Amino acid sequence: MSLRTRLVLAAALAVAVAVTAAAFFVYARTTKELHREVDATLRDRAASLIRNRDRPGAGGVRQGGPNGGNDLFVPPPALGGAGGLVQTVDDQGEVRTGPEITPIPTIDGAVEVARGEAAPFFTDVSVNGTKLRVFTTRWDRHQALQVARPLTETDAVVSDMRIALLVTALVGILVAAVLGFVVARAALRPVRRLTAAVEDVAQTHDLSRRIETTTGNDEVGRLAQSFNTMLSELDESQRAQRRLAADASHELRTPLTSLRTNIEVLVRNESLDPVDRERLVRDVNAQIVEVSALIGGMMEIARGDEPIDDEIADVHLDQLVAGAVEEASFHWPGVRFVTTLQPSVVRGSASRIERAVSNLLDNAGKWSPEGAPVEVVVAEREVSVRDHGQGIAPEDIPFVFDRFWRAGSARGTPGSGLGLAIVRQVADQHGATVTVETPADGGTRMRLRFP
Repeated sequence: MSLRTRLVLAAALAVAVAVTAAAFFVYARTTKELHREVDATLRDRAASLIRNRDRPGAGGVRQGGPNGGNDLFVPPPALGGAGGLVQTVDDQGEVRTGPEITPIPTIDGAVEVARGEAAPFFTDVSVNGTKLRVFTTRWDRHQALQVARPLTETDAVVSDMRIALLVTALVGILVAAVLGFVVARAALRPVRRLTAAVEDVAQTHDLSRRIETTTGNDEVGRLAQSFNTMLSELDESQRAQRRLAADASHELRTPLTSLRTNIEVLVRNESLDPVDRERLVRDVNAQIVEVSALIGGMMEIARGDEPIDDEIADVHLDQLVAGAVEEASFHWPGVRFVTTLQPSVVRGSASRIERAVSNLLDNAGKWSPEGAPVEVVVAEREVSVRDHGQGIAPEDIPFVFDRFWRAGSARGTPGSGLGLAIVRQVADQHGATVTVETPADGGTRMRLRFP
C-alpha cells in the first residue's frame, strides 16, 4: 500500500470517526430533547386537569359525560393546545376514558399510583400499532390520572434526522477522501521528486545530482536538504578517494621504477664492481623504506573516515610526547630534542595522537641543521614543536597540510608528503587545531592544540 493511499485512508477514517461521533451526539441530544418536550407537555396537561378538578365551570375532568354514564368528559385544552388521550384508573385497575376512545391497557404501576403507593411515572406503550408516551399521576384517593400522546410525529422527526445524519456522514467521508487524495497528492509531490532523485543516483551513480524543493523549512524540505548535504559529502569523499588514488599512483611510480631498475642492474650484472653493488643495495634499501613509508601514510590517510569513538580515552599528553621524542631521537641522532613537558590530559585516541606527534617531530628533525635543537613543549593541552631550520615561505604555508604537497625546496628530500596531512587529519578527528608559525629568528613552530 502506497503512502498516498495510507494518507487518504487515514484522513477518511479520521473524518468518519469525527462525523460519526458528532452524528451520534446530535441524534441522542435531539431525541432526548424531543422526548423531554413531550414529557413536559404531558406533565403540564395533567397539572392543568388536576388544578381545575371539581371547580364549577372550570372544565375539569368529570366522571359521567354530559348525558350521564361512566364515560369521562375531558374539556379541550386552552387555545387549541395538544390535549392528548386522558383516562383514569382506579385502585382496582378499572379504566375509564372518553366515549369512542380506545383505552390504554392497564400499565404496571398504575394501580399503585392510584392507591398512593408509588410516585408518578412516564412509560411507553403500544396500542393498536401506535406508540404512546403515557404519564401516570395521582388523581384522588382511589384513582390515578393517565395522560398520553402518540409519538408518531416525534418518531418521524427522529427517523428523518437519522437518515439526514447518515447521508451527511457518508457525504462528509466521501468529500474527506477526495480532499485527502488531492492534498496527499500535492503534499507528496516533493517526496516523489526525492524518490526519483534517489533512484536516479542509485542507477547512474551521479553524486553531483541535487534535489530542488520549494516546500520551505518543513519536514520534506529538511529531508531534501539533508539528502543534498549527504550527496555533497559523498561526492567530496569520492573525489578525495580518486585524488588519493591518483596522487598515490603518481608518487609510487618514481620510486617503484627506480627500485625495479636498480634490482635489474643487480641481477643482470654479476661482474658489477663491489663498490657500485654496495651503493645500489643501499639505494634499493632506501627506496624500499620510502615505499613502505608511503604505503603506511596512505593507509593512515585512508582511515580518516573511520570513527574513533571506541578508542576515546584519557591520554596523558606529556607522557605520550616523551615516548615519541625518545623514538625520534633514535631516528634523528644528529638533532637535539629539548623538552619542556607539563602534565596535561586530553580525551582522544592515544595511537592516533602519537602518530600525529611523531610526524611533527619527524618533520622538525628532517629540517633541523646538524646539532640544532628542536624545542618540544607540552602545556595546557597543547603540543608545540619548534625547529631552527630554513623555515617555510609565506606563500607555502596554506599548503603544508595538503596531501603529497612539497615545497619547491623539498623536491629532492626523502618523504611521502603525507606526514603533515596525517597531523591535520588527526586534529580534525579530535576537534583540535594545528597551526604553523614562522618565528622572527627563523625556523618553524607547529602547534597542535586539543579542546
